[in-house]
Amino acid sequence: MGEAADTMLLRDALEAREQQWLAAYALKSADSRGRQKTEPPPRFRTDFQRDRDRIIHSAAFRRLEYKTQVFVNHEGDHYRTRLTHTIEAAQIGKAIARALSLNEDYTEAVILAHDLGHTPFGHAGERVMNELMRDHGGFEHNLQSLRVVDLLEFRYPGFRGLNLTYEVREGIAKHSTPYDNVQTQAEFHPHESSPLEAQIADIADEIAYNNHDVDDGLSGKLLSAAELEEVTLFREAQQQVHKRHSNRSAQELKHVIISTMIAMLVHDLIENSAANLKQHKIDSLQDVRAHKGRLIGFSAAMEKKKEELKDHLMQNMYKHWRVIRMEEKARRILTDLFNAYMEREEQMPRQYREKCIAGTSMARMICDYLAGMTDRFALNEYKRFFDPYERV
Repeated sequence: MGEAADTMLLRDALEAREQQWLAAYALKSADSRGRQKTEPPPRFRTDFQRDRDRIIHSAAFRRLEYKTQVFVNHEGDHYRTRLTHTIEAAQIGKAIARALSLNEDYTEAVILAHDLGHTPFGHAGERVMNELMRDHGGFEHNLQSLRVVDLLEFRYPGFRGLNLTYEVREGIAKHSTPYDNVQTQAEFHPHESSPLEAQIADIADEIAYNNHDVDDGLSGKLLSAAELEEVTLFREAQQQVHKRHSNRSAQELKHVIISTMIAMLVHDLIENSAANLKQHKIDSLQDVRAHKGRLIGFSAAMEKKKEELKDHLMQNMYKHWRVIRMEEKARRILTDLFNAYMEREEQMPRQYREKCIAGTSMARMICDYLAGMTDRFALNEYKRFFDPYERV
């Protein structure tokens, strides 16, 4: 019994390991600025591990299974959802953090939480919600994700939300990709740069969705391998794969090519970021926060290849007529539901209205309700409202 007890890893031992193994500029769990509500520290986990676990067990995280990336949920069972995207992004982020001797647990927590506030119907849903909320404070999914973890989850008797650490909440609030309109709140010190791990979260997200959109686009026949060969990154990955598997068909090699693209991006990011840290003489977390601009990033050559891929996806997939049709469906569904609730808020379930924060405007309450819906729930709710033969 005594020997077993000696091998247990208590929080203090885990934090000591971080001090020993992580780089000087990594964010250590022991250095967290804490939580909004004071709680007894976890016994066998670090604070960032506790955050990760709370995120995974949240209702908002489970709902990501039925929220869209590009294809609406009922279009097929093999396309990515917000949940599978989040898991893939987390795996990429952890690999990058590990290679740079950064905090994997913190990186993972930020990535797992980054889409909790996303609407149904992907980025189309976010654009519609922002239009509907234009006169009511607007809508931005990063701030909605923060709202979810701070206020909209109900799991603990002592506080609303998940009571996450400052740093995970900061990583959510400052999450930035080309699809995000970041509005950093004063609470998170806009003049400070995010920790390196949060910067990794941003780019891991982008690597994941660019590459799995290629996969889904090929599966859905919105993209063709022949056209993708015009894209430098895809062509170079394909050439590498064909050298190893010359007797295989293009269809058989699709997943290997996409995996190779991810590896090329990740390797470049790790090597270029390490060079950036050395060049700018980054020796501490304070150096990271004081540095203006990103330290985690691709080389100029890889950045150009990545942008070429994104441009191809924009022109050939995101503007494909099938995707446009899905976006227009999303616009009609969310707009009609929003207007119906605005006309009579009593059409929302009473138990939901009773949970709302005192002083919340009707528009914001409806926005929270709609943003929390899955694709499937929104489609069914639309039928219940507007199909006279559908049971309510």
